[in-house]
Amino acid sequence: MKNLHFKDFFWSSDLTCMGGYDAILQYLSDGRRICKEVEEFLKARASIEEKYAKDLLGLSKKVCGHNEMNTLKRSLDMFKLRKSVAAIFLFISCFLRELQFKSRFYPSETENVSLSHLQLAQSMREEAKKLEEFRERQKEARKKTEQQMDVLHKHKSSQFKKTVDSKRTYEQKCRDKEEAEQNLNRNTNSARLMEKLCTKAQQAKFNAEEAERLYRQNVTSLAKVRDEWMREHVNACELFEKQAVERISYLRNTVWTHLNQLSQECVSSDEMNEEVRKSLEQCDVQEDIAYFINLRQTGDKPPAPVVYENFYSGQKTPTVPPPRIPPHRRGPLPDPTVNTSGEAVYSTVQDAGYSVIQF
Repeated sequence: MKNLHFKDFFWSSDLTCMGGYDAILQYLSDGRRICKEVEEFLKARASIEEKYAKDLLGLSKKVCGHNEMNTLKRSLDMFKLRKSVAAIFLFISCFLRELQFKSRFYPSETENVSLSHLQLAQSMREEAKKLEEFRERQKEARKKTEQQMDVLHKHKSSQFKKTVDSKRTYEQKCRDKEEAEQNLNRNTNSARLMEKLCTKAQQAKFNAEEAERLYRQNVTSLAKVRDEWMREHVNACELFEKQAVERISYLRNTVWTHLNQLSQECVSSDEMNEEVRKSLEQCDVQEDIAYFINLRQTGDKPPAPVVYENFYSGQKTPTVPPPRIPPHRRGPLPDPTVNTSGEAVYSTVQDAGYSVIQF
């Protein structure tokens, strides 16, 4: 594909028309606004990362498997640590950067996990800062050229107006000269009138020649202004095109870097999660059950069965049902008046001396 350039496609047949130049300026202005939008996007994304770290800090204060034991407890502790330690670093990062001895307080494996989201937010803010500085540099570099072009445009418009006015005056003076010469040729009877017409014709000729000289002078000046404006227009187009190329490349690289940072964060998060998964792989269900039993066991013998105790006899009768006896012919009911076993004699309802009150 053939490369196209600003300097070849932003001209106009009208010398005073600034449509091409204005179109380039509008394009640059839109590009500057886009840079600002990307910059604000990165800052907002960094704020989200910081807010996420703060939310993790709040989440870390909640109980998560506090009473769990053994291998599952270690996995839950690692799970909670991996998810919350990044938020803690958010609030102490400034202090640690000033003292520059983070590794003295935290193991390297934990530091890599805890700083991931904070480092991502910091990287985004740094990219936003670089983009802001780039935008300001382009603005300052373009400012001088725009000022020069504004001066040339005003000078060109002013000179063009003077040239058009002088041309109009020149044409009018030429018509006055022709009219004076025609009057001189028509009136030849009176010598006095002839002298007057001759003087008028000579004055008209002088005025026409002076107007022509001024018109030529203005045309020459306008040509010089035009040549200078064209040179500066070409230079401005080259500068503006260079800035547009730099801006597009810079924005593309900035977004590319941002996506790489997000991808790296995903990789880091997956590595952190992999550590938790490895810990979960070491979680043994039967080992945790055995650990709990050995730690909290209270005995290996169950309590004895509760038996029925006869209030009157003091004998204990098992509460459990007696073993099942094969069916056989039932004998006669015992006679409560006959004491065959040496036990106490109980009264019956039919006895005359029966009473529930004992004296």
